[in-house]
Amino acid sequence: MRIGYTLMTEQAGPKQLVEHAMKAENAGFAFEVSSDHFFPWLAEQGHAPNAWTVLGAVAQCTERVELMTYVTCPIMRYHPAVVAQQAATMQLLSDNRFTLGVGSGENLNEHVVGRGWPPANVRHEMLAEALQIIHGLFDGGYFNYNGTHFRVDAAKLWDLPAVRTPVGVAVSGEQSITHFAPLADHMIAVEPEPGLCKLWDGQKSSPSRKIGQMPVCWDPDRDAAIKRAHEQFRWFGGGWKVNAELPDVTSFAAATSFVRPEDVAESIPCGPDVRPIAEQVKQFADAGFTDLAIVQIGGDHQDGFLEFAQSELLPALNAVHGEG
Repeated sequence: MRIGYTLMTEQAGPKQLVEHAMKAENAGFAFEVSSDHFFPWLAEQGHAPNAWTVLGAVAQCTERVELMTYVTCPIMRYHPAVVAQQAATMQLLSDNRFTLGVGSGENLNEHVVGRGWPPANVRHEMLAEALQIIHGLFDGGYFNYNGTHFRVDAAKLWDLPAVRTPVGVAVSGEQSITHFAPLADHMIAVEPEPGLCKLWDGQKSSPSRKIGQMPVCWDPDRDAAIKRAHEQFRWFGGGWKVNAELPDVTSFAAATSFVRPEDVAESIPCGPDVRPIAEQVKQFADAGFTDLAIVQIGGDHQDGFLEFAQSELLPALNAVHGEG
């Protein structure tokens, strides 16, 4: 399994994120993924720069790591034709190191354009149409589309990479896998459920990546790590059915007001030790994931984590799970 690093746009500013990206590559991470938010989950996180601008800068200051959106939503805040153009440009800027990761989004980020927030089944319909548009534009030439949710009139990407941009899609169960596996190259999920990978592989005629993500909160002081994880990441335990619906940071604060620090510590590895992180990584490996992006909680606590990752964490994980 390949171990990656998460550029968490909700917890660091754009210059910080670019610096983190360079240091993560030097630390030995195999790939880097970026969230794409208009709002942080909680006010305590305090940031939300434009992910695509940051990734363009990251592409110029890194050489080896693969880059990926984890994930962008091409159904409302961005029109899918614009996402296709952004992805093709990123593939060119990164010398074919980019993967477009997409999902059906959250109310938190998409409500800003004032179109309301449709139910999940409609969002899935919109995402399926968006993927058809993105693939149509990746094919080259002029493209037209007239669907239930989107229309494209004589669009063409004038700067297409020689290597087609791979597409990953976020899924959560059998329905979304059945719906989206034919429209994507790779699977994205944040829960180490064995059934997800098996279902996905059953829909694909050739091997594909299964890309997970897990948060950790490294700190020399475990109590400080637990406190920070609770302050900035207590939203994580709400589950995506809830997280997709809440509209703002105030709602997330209210919804998580009864989450205790010890609750967070039970689900997120906290402190200075490799072992609890490795145990959780093993759950993803055993479930069939091929790639795993780690989130270090706390925008101002990346340097220590990256030193720890280079000297202890990545050697330990690669020794057990392999690399590349």
